[in-house]
Order: sequence, then structure tokens, then C-alpha cells
Amino acid sequence: MKGLFSIVLFLFGGIITAIYIGFGFQTNSQTAVVDEELVGLHEKYTLKFSHVVARNTPKGLAAAYFAELVKEKTNGWVEVQIFPNGVLYSAQEEFEALKRGDVNMIAPAFSEVTLHDEKWIAFDLPFLFDNEQMVEQAFNGRVGELLLKSIETKGYKGLAFWDNGFKQLTNNNRPVVNPEDIKGLSFRVMPSEALFKTYRTLGARARTFPFNEVYNVLQDGIVDGQENTLSNIYSKGFYKQQKYMTVSNHNYLGYVILVDPIFWDTIPEIYQESIQEAIDEVTVWLREHAKELNEDMFLRISSTGITEIHELSEEEKKQWLKELKPIYDEYEPIIGDELMKEIRKVQGY
Repeated sequence: MKGLFSIVLFLFGGIITAIYIGFGFQTNSQTAVVDEELVGLHEKYTLKFSHVVARNTPKGLAAAYFAELVKEKTNGWVEVQIFPNGVLYSAQEEFEALKRGDVNMIAPAFSEVTLHDEKWIAFDLPFLFDNEQMVEQAFNGRVGELLLKSIETKGYKGLAFWDNGFKQLTNNNRPVVNPEDIKGLSFRVMPSEALFKTYRTLGARARTFPFNEVYNVLQDGIVDGQENTLSNIYSKGFYKQQKYMTVSNHNYLGYVILVDPIFWDTIPEIYQESIQEAIDEVTVWLREHAKELNEDMFLRISSTGITEIHELSEEEKKQWLKELKPIYDEYEPIIGDELMKEIRKVQGY
């Protein structure tokens, strides 16, 4: 009987020990070890991404692809919610919404950024780059590095540059081929001081309206024309309200992906890396497809027969650039010597 009691006591002691260990009970002399890399990994994160263009534009398609990649790379622990077409905020309202934490990611056009950082006026200098190769060299090189560093001092963290395409002119009054053709006309532009100055220099008038209001503004004749990429002109139906289009390639419309650094720091590092990987993959994908998409939109616009189209020759572009030299003289000091020096390198000077 005594032997049986000893066996039972032994077994009971083993069970108690197993429970003690299994539930992680520790003596006061022990310190819990925490793996910092695992903190927050079992918490789901939602990233609200707001932008103002249609889903079938380069940025709209890129945003949707980005959401898919993030879900895949984080096994669903990070969800990207896309709010396109300005359904939440206008382009400028997005900046304040980002700071408040109402959204977590935005992709403003460079011209919109100029209201928050004057150095970004660099991309609004007329006829700055001749082709997409120059643009990508700027994005991926020292020019892009300096601009992202500059916007960081304003309280925004830049993750990447996204492509759209070169801007073209449309209007409802007359063909615009030479600089004098634009005199007296009014155009909707984004709220960049350099863009306003550009049109004033040419004898035209520039006005700013939220992107989602442009169609109605054109329809109601509040302005004569607007400037935009072919993908935006087609996807928003601007061509339906415009008799003339000039393929001028006078500015490049691109986007910068911005997040609030305070929000960014709340995301575990392993998820930050996954998000950045997704951004980088989409950036490469967009670079390959944006030009193709704009070319397709050009064919669609021209096939409608609604809009008379003129493509500026290289000689005609030189005439425009000659008229617009004062823009460079005025804004190069604001942009700064270091950034302008790097831009000149991209231009081949």
C-alpha cells in the first residue's frame, strides 16, 4: 500500500510540474524574455490609402496591385484599403488627413507637394526632361534622394516615386501650336506657383480647382482648357469637353508615396520591410506599364474624332522653352544650387 501511495505521489508531482512549466509560471528570481521582433506580429494592421484619380489610371492600377502584394507578403496581417477618385479628400486635404491619422498613405502629384516644400517646384520647370529615361534617372538618382530628404524635414516620409506620364494641353477655343496661340486663354492647373507663373509668362491665365471638379469646370466653360496626362484626359472624360489637344510633353506628372512617420513607426519592422518590398515591386511594374497605358489612351482619344490633335515638333518645343526661360531664372534660386546641379547632370549638361 505504501508503494502504491509513493507511485501516486510521484505521478501527481509530475502533473503539477508539467502544469507549472506549461503555463509559464516563473519564480520571482526569473525575468521574462521578450523577442522584440515578434512584438505586434499577431496584431492586424489597416493601412488607408487615399488618392484622387480613377481606378483605371496608372496610379489607380498601381494602388490596387500594391494592396494585393501587401496582403500576400504579410499573410493578411496588413490590409491596404484603397480610397480612389477623391472619395475621402481632395488632393490638398489629403496632406492634413495624413497628419491627423485619418489616412495612412497618400500619393500626391509633384505639383501638389510644392505647397509643402518649395524644392519640389523643380519638377514643374517647363520642358525639364525630354523623355521617360531622363525622368527615371532623376527618380532613381541623386535628384530623387535630395527631394525625399527635403520632404522628410516637413514631416512626411517618402517611400517611392510613381510614374504617370508627360502632360499635354487641351482647350476648347483654338489649336495651340506656338506660344502666342495660348495668349488670352484660361487653364485649370494644379496649385503650384511655378505653373501659375508659366501661364502668366505666356499671356494666359491659370486657375486651380480640385481634380474631381475639372470635368464640370470644363463643361461649364469656367476655364478654356487644362493640362494633364493622356490617361487622366481619357479616364476622366476631359477630351469630351475639349475640341483641341496639343501633345506638348511640357511637364512630367509623377507621384510621391507619402506616409506619416509617426504612424510608420507603429508598424513592426518586418511588416515595414514587406510594405517597402511591395512598393518597390509596384514601382518597377508601373514604370513598365505607365507609358504603354498613356499610349493606349492616346489612340482611344484620337479614334473618337472629338478632339483635333497636334504634336509639337522639336523645333516648336524650342520656341516654347525660349519664351519660358524666365521661369528658370526665377525658381532656380528657390530650388537651390545642389538640386539644380544634379538636374543638369540628368539633362546632360
